[in-house]
Amino acid sequence: MEYNTSLPKMIIPEYGRNIQKMIDFAIAVEDREERNKVARAIIDVMGQLNPHLRDVTDFKHKLWDHIFIISEFKLDVDSPYPKPTAETFQTKPDRVLYPSNDIRYKHYGKTVERIIAKGREYPEGAEKNALVEQIANLMKRSYLTWNRDSVNDEVILKQLAELSKGELVLADVSALRSTQTFVPRPVSNQGRDNKKKQNTGGKQNNGGHRHHKNNNNNNQSFKRKPF
Repeated sequence: MEYNTSLPKMIIPEYGRNIQKMIDFAIAVEDREERNKVARAIIDVMGQLNPHLRDVTDFKHKLWDHIFIISEFKLDVDSPYPKPTAETFQTKPDRVLYPSNDIRYKHYGKTVERIIAKGREYPEGAEKNALVEQIANLMKRSYLTWNRDSVNDEVILKQLAELSKGELVLADVSALRSTQTFVPRPVSNQGRDNKKKQNTGGKQNNGGHRHHKNNNNNNQSFKRKPF
């Protein structure tokens, strides 16, 4: 009896051992034309075993790459695609370079620093003043993302001057929006309950009056008649 532990390791287990045996058989076929026919037949079977690959771009190309990989690149057939080599799959991808720029204030991020650098290029005038106002409010919003308790407007103005090398100054300090604009306070449960009572108070009172009136009528109907 054959056990899987005693059999050679499968290169791509998803295709199963029968596909691997078929490819081993194709390698042993001496006639090249016959070997090409066997390889194309194996490709058809591999496609039927993995129908989900039909949605993948270059479906046939991937199957031909797999048949060469399973054969350990020993199968010598005429492929409609460039034949891969072992070195093709052993090459490591290029290293991804991560940005190494230091961010002065992490809570503002690199985008705010780039906007400030662009704002420094604007000529003096109303357009630059409007841009400085938007930048200051953006910085305050970003600051409150990490610290929702409180923020001092003087801190925002000081850090704006520091990041812009003193070139961006907010002309009107009152242009900074209030903290509640960016972080609205949640409505308390007590406030919602009071509002609900106000909305339903009239109906309860009307119902109470009707009930009282009905009781009076009932009391009159049960009064003893005089003899």
